[in-house]
Amino acid sequence: MFLKAAINGGLSRADHPAVPLRLDEIVEDSLRTVAAGADVVHTHTFGADGKQSIAADDIAALVQAVRRGAPGLSVGTTAGLWTCDGQADRLAKISQWSVFPDFVAVTFSEDGADEAASLLVDRGIELESAVWSLDDVPALLDSRTLHRNVRILIEPQGLDPDGAVSVCRDARDLIRAAGVRCPLLYHGDGPTVWPVFRAAIEDGAQVRIGFEDGVELPDGTVAGDNVALVQAAISEAQMTEAAVRSRVV
Repeated sequence: MFLKAAINGGLSRADHPAVPLRLDEIVEDSLRTVAAGADVVHTHTFGADGKQSIAADDIAALVQAVRRGAPGLSVGTTAGLWTCDGQADRLAKISQWSVFPDFVAVTFSEDGADEAASLLVDRGIELESAVWSLDDVPALLDSRTLHRNVRILIEPQGLDPDGAVSVCRDARDLIRAAGVRCPLLYHGDGPTVWPVFRAAIEDGAQVRIGFEDGVELPDGTVAGDNVALVQAAISEAQMTEAAVRSRVV
């Protein structure tokens, strides 16, 4: 199992008191989630105004803090359009980066995704491309960077659990039919987190867990921190794998 910890996203203290926002908190949470069993960490960083940012200074501060505090830890972030004042601003910010995360995600539900993804690849940064719905898949399949991804993220939004799982599997089939061989990662959001997680384990896909996606454990109680979510994910994966084996037997 390949497990990514998504430790903050756009959450605030109002969403959960333990969400890591300051650089020291992000480093500490990254260390703890990897020690608990996560393979890599996805985190957002924030500007002086407290808003999500991909400005060069903020990205450099994030990556350098992780390199100092957690040498060898693989950390990625977003290139989300919502962090910028439009596509031109996004491209300008990425062009100004002097210190690179290990990987960066681009969402193909957004205008200009292909151009942003191409710029990241041209700059030597590992790319994750994401789709939020089946409607996003054609843009992904038409992208110049389709076969340059370290992984593709399937992230169904605004659906019930059954619908979210169906989107993951239908998107998987379309992507694989196009000859894409990189790993696929499924993850849900809110009430779909654990159903999508189990489907990913059943399908042999990579998985993601953390406050960015949801703060609840499988039993519906609120997790104390990201470590508790990682620990629950490992347990849930083991139970799901055992159930799959029992069906095969």
